[in-house]
Amino acid sequence: MKHIAVIALIGAAAGMLSGMFGLGGAIVIIPALVLGLGYSQQMAQGTTLAMIVMPIGAMAAYQYYQNGFVDLKAALIMAAFFFAASYFGARLATQIPRDIMQKSFAVLLAAIAVKMWLQK
Repeated sequence: MKHIAVIALIGAAAGMLSGMFGLGGAIVIIPALVLGLGYSQQMAQGTTLAMIVMPIGAMAAYQYYQNGFVDLKAALIMAAFFFAASYFGARLATQIPRDIMQKSFAVLLAAIAVKMWLQK
């Protein structure tokens, strides 16, 4: 896999943002895989579900896997980095004032929405 460092960075960024804002898979990882690495929407969704598979998405991830829409190695790498980085994101979030966190979250969501809307 030629993108291991990028996959690890996506996992770490999603973990950090998950710890800070309570988000990750759908809002960070899927757009990163689609926009940054050129995954199809289905491959990004299946890989993300495989990353967070137990216990939440096991059946859905399995369905994507059966249809060839899971990059299992990428899912495992992102899961490891997500796990570690989420701790640091949560630590950081507990030190940031509430109003700044709320505004930061809104900016993040808006930026992702605009990027995905403009994507060809």
